[in-house]
Amino acid sequence: MAVSLVPGHAAAASPEASTAPAPTATGTDAPVAFTLTEGKAAGTLRDTLGGRPTALDPLPATHPTQAPAAGDEESASDDGEAAEDAKNGDRNEAAENADSTENAKDTEDTEAEDEKSAEPEYPDNLDGWIREALDIMAEHDIPGSYEGIYRNIMRESSGDPYAINNWDINAINGVPSKGLLQVIKPTFDAYHVEGTAYDQYDPVANIVAACNYAADRYGSMDNVNGPY
Repeated sequence: MAVSLVPGHAAAASPEASTAPAPTATGTDAPVAFTLTEGKAAGTLRDTLGGRPTALDPLPATHPTQAPAAGDEESASDDGEAAEDAKNGDRNEAAENADSTENAKDTEDTEAEDEKSAEPEYPDNLDGWIREALDIMAEHDIPGSYEGIYRNIMRESSGDPYAINNWDINAINGVPSKGLLQVIKPTFDAYHVEGTAYDQYDPVANIVAACNYAADRYGSMDNVNGPY
């Protein structure tokens, strides 16, 4: 249906048409013209009468706020859990490292104590001196027995580690025999065993050096039955 209106003129109605109401003039003599076509909506219609726009413009499209997708929420939750797991993992690893360090220290302390307790202890007397000397002799493949060493000590010094001979030929030559097995200085120097004290009066060092000399000269201190 089409309608055309001009102020002051009546339009003839067709049999199939109906007359649209005329717009109301608001203080202006300017002609107004608009056309409505049946079946089609007007895009924008403005009534310039009175200078006021007619609110026929289409409303701007509104966009509903979209809720976060379920996948996004799950992803954020997973990320949070992963971060917490990583933090807990770091704490656990630090605790394990601390435990490992403490265990290693405990192990070292235990080993040190075991080594210390494994070292034999010798009494500071003739029996202890002979037994300590025998252990050192075994490490250096020097032959000799407890009985052979003890027998020769009792003959040479009666078990006095500070015994000294100031009257024999060695004393006359300025190298007196000293110690448990009456060893002269040149012999002690030549047959001293590393790891023992470098002192003729030291009972263990004296025994080991004398047995080393006897092994070289007689095969063993066990074979010595008199002055040697």
